[in-house]
Amino acid sequence: MQTRHRGVTLLELIVVVAIIGLLAAIAYPSYNEHVKKTRRADAAGALMGLASALERQYTTKFTYKGNAVGNADTGTPAIYASQVPVDGGTKSYDLQIVAADDSHFIIRAIPTGPQVGDGFLQLSSTGERGWDRNNNGKIDADEKCWEKSC
Repeated sequence: MQTRHRGVTLLELIVVVAIIGLLAAIAYPSYNEHVKKTRRADAAGALMGLASALERQYTTKFTYKGNAVGNADTGTPAIYASQVPVDGGTKSYDLQIVAADDSHFIIRAIPTGPQVGDGFLQLSSTGERGWDRNNNGKIDADEKCWEKSC
């Protein structure tokens, strides 16, 4: 009596590896985009937190000036975390006070590390939001929100 050997042929193994490679090629870019979107949402939340801290300071000092490191008007905030995530994980954004005077402020989350090239997020004291989606260094008319489409 002859026994028949059972197993996987080389051709079957190649087909399985090709299918896994195809699935990975489709899934990985989608995963990366999701991670970037999550980091962007963290930065938006940190901007709201910094804006809240600036508003608290305004209620006692009646100005938005002097809230950056070294009592400066602009630069790295001294009254809130200077990076995103605010708990000190792998830094993906730097927080900056871009402009501050007696009655207005503009703050930004500037991408660093794994988020470079994603464009900065901006928030003003009037609530105006912006995301430099095309990464040209300014907020264009169609970039006045934190979503892909305004």
